[in-house]
Formats: sequence, C-alpha cells, structure tokens
Amino acid sequence: MISNEILKNAKHVHFIGIGGSGMYPLVQILHSKGYYITGSDNNETETLEAVRKMGINVFLGQRAENIEGADLIIYTAAIMADNPELIAAKASSAYTAERAELLGLVTGWYDNAYCVCGTHGKTTATSMLTQIFMEAGRDISCVIGGKLPLIGGSGRSGSSDTMVCEACEYQDHFLKLYPDVAVILNVDADHLEYFKSIENIIKSFRKFAEMTTKALIVNGGDANTMKAISGLEKQVITFGFGWDYDYSAVIISKKGLQTDFRLYYKGESRGTFTINVPGDHNVLNALAAIAAAEYAGVPLEDIKKGLADFKGAVRRFQKIDEVKGVTIVDDYAHHPAELAATLTAAKSLDFNRVWALFQPFTYTRTSLLLDNFVKALEIPDIAVVTDIMGSREKNEVGIYTEDLASKIEGAVWFETDHALADKQTAEQKNYNFSQCVDYIAANCQPGDLVITLGCGDVYKAAKMLAAKLKEQE
Repeated sequence: MISNEILKNAKHVHFIGIGGSGMYPLVQILHSKGYYITGSDNNETETLEAVRKMGINVFLGQRAENIEGADLIIYTAAIMADNPELIAAKASSAYTAERAELLGLVTGWYDNAYCVCGTHGKTTATSMLTQIFMEAGRDISCVIGGKLPLIGGSGRSGSSDTMVCEACEYQDHFLKLYPDVAVILNVDADHLEYFKSIENIIKSFRKFAEMTTKALIVNGGDANTMKAISGLEKQVITFGFGWDYDYSAVIISKKGLQTDFRLYYKGESRGTFTINVPGDHNVLNALAAIAAAEYAGVPLEDIKKGLADFKGAVRRFQKIDEVKGVTIVDDYAHHPAELAATLTAAKSLDFNRVWALFQPFTYTRTSLLLDNFVKALEIPDIAVVTDIMGSREKNEVGIYTEDLASKIEGAVWFETDHALADKQTAEQKNYNFSQCVDYIAANCQPGDLVITLGCGDVYKAAKMLAAKLKEQE
C-alpha cells in the first residue's frame, strides 16, 4: 500500500499505461512537483504525444526493462496480471500501486477537493465544474475521465488549494480518495461483476458520503442516492427537477444541441441559463455543477458564462463531422441507462433518422445487463452492433454480439468467428469496424445522425465513417 511517506521519498515514478485518460493528469501534477517520470503504453495516442512534449520519456510497448531505475511504479486497473512490465514491477524492490491509490493521496494534498461521483454523468459534470472554475479565474487542479477542450486534456496542475476530481466507483476506487465536497449524481446498477447487487453499490456510495468532510451535493430525485445518504449528519445540498430541492430547473426551450432553463434556488428564480449539450440529464449535471460552484463562492454570472461556454467534453456527444448532410457524433455511453439517456436526447433533435453504432464493453456487463441493453438500443431508428470489446476480461461467460443484436428488431451486425472475436486483435477489430462503417455509409441519407457509442475505441469508427463519406463526395 502506497503512503504519503513513500510518495514523498520517491524520486523516479514510472507509469504503466501512461497514455490512459486517468493517468495523464496525475503525470501532470507529479511532473509539476518535480518528480522524474517515465512511462509506457502499447498504442500511439495524442495523449502520449502530449506527455512527450513535457519532456517525459515514453516507451512504446511494455517490457520488463522499462521499469529500470524506478522506485515507485503506478499501473491502471486495465493492466492484465500477465503484463510483463507489471510482473517485473512486483518482483522488484520498487513500491507498486494502482492508479486509484495515487489519486487518493493526491486529493489529500488539497484543502478543497470536489469529488464528483455517480454511475452516469461524472465526466460531463466534472468538466462543467472545471470550466466554471477556470473561466472564473480559479487556478485549480483537476482530474477528469475525459478530455476537456478548454484545458487541452484530461487534467491540469494548478496553484490553488482547490481540486476537482472525477471519482469512479469501479472496484471501490473512490473509497481511496479524500473528498471535502462530494457531488453524487446518481446511483445505478453497474460493475455487477464486482458489486454483485445494487444494495452493495448503495453501501459503497454511503461509505464515500461518510468520508466527506464538508458537504454533500446530491441528486434529490434519485432514490438510490437518497438511500445512500439517509441519516448522515452532513450538510446536504440537493438538486433536481421539481420544487422539493435546493437547486431546481424548469426547461424553457430546446433547439439543436442547446437547452435553455430557468434556475431556481429554494423556489426563488435565479435567472435563465444555457447549456450547449443536449438532453435533460445534462440539465441535472449543470445543476450539480452550479451547486458546487456556488458553494465554492463563484459568482452566479461567472457560473452562467462558464456553462454557456462549455461545449462538451471529448467523447460526450462530441460532433466529429458533417459530410454529405450526415451528422456524425461520438459518445462515451456504455451502460444501458447512459445509452437510453443519450439516444433519447438524440431522438429529440431535428434529424430524419438516428443511427446508433454501439460497441459493447466487457463480457460480464453485456451478459448481466443484456435485456437493458436491448431496451436502450431499440430507441434509435437503426442499431448497428460491433464485436464485444473484452478489455480487461477474458470471455468466460461465452457471450457474443449476436446474443445482443439478435434481440433488437432491425439491428445490424456481422458474424465473426468466435475464436477471432475472443482474441481481440487490432486487425480483427478494425475489420469489424470497417464492415459496420461500410454498411452505414451505403445506407445513411442526408439529414441522418450517426452516433458511435461505447467506452472502448469505437470513436475510431466515427472517424472512419467521416473519411468514407468524404471519399463518396
């Protein structure tokens, strides 16, 4: 177990999987504190290029010799146990810790750590709050689960005592943090391969709420959230639709990606606000960010401007291109509730048809939530489903794309030999993407919206589609 003393004495920190969105901001913060840093990853990305520009040595490919000289080695949860670098790290004399442990210690360095948690919406709400703080002139540090265009990445190191941190419940990682203010967006059934039941998830969120030292900002309309905080002797600030909450909103208009709503605090109007990300769920995310920013003393006009200027985090209903009259959008949604919210928002927009190109992520989630995925993917006009991305898992449950897609009326998928699907090779994945893209390119029409969905690498298919349509022009 890593401790502050270990971190204080470390000179050379090595990151296995340094290109991960959760690693990059920690690299930035430790780099700003004077640590010597190295790292490795398997694929070239924009993040790796940004890390190199900081003067950090990055190894492409993971090999035992990469850890040489390091006295602290950090790895992500996505790193498999048979990774040669991780095996070498654990056999060495260096301290080895998972990323969540390091993030926990770092949050403890700040007097005002705003930790945003919830099954859905964490990245968007964290990004909204970060944008508000930055545009209000607060030199904060932040760790976000996705890229925010304003800061050119997924995090930054600031000089103030305030930090905004996305707090993920996966394998109870958020219980390693030191939250001063906790924002709880919602509590839903996910990561059931670990939690086993919704009751256990609620218990974990309660533990997180109990750890908070100053205030809880919570979705008062979410029954599981309210159950998680019931009876706690903490300052509680609520938000939601309706008049029973401290912060509430009444939606005035929706046009394109823009939503205007009137903000109310304890029933009193505070003016009209605009967000430029679609869906009622994003109004709730905005309410959470407003409540947190006001708690931090940010003037309301600065909050209003920050929200209006926020155009979404990367991979959160991000517009990729518009070609031949077809709008291509990419979104990180990977849980059935997120899919349903995103696709419902998409269907409410002024498009002829909505195509959903979905990449299921992990075998256990796909298996355990299969019927919920079916319901969500019945929302778009046409659903196209790729092979399942196993990521950190092996296919021990024996589930394949056809088990999901065959239950969705009118869905499109392409048969893949099961042995090839399980190998998860880059060549097979790209071939499967190209099959899906070719089908959409041949059948989409001007006025259609195509949205790629998933937390894996399905965003590549969005770019492939844009290129394919440009070839046809």
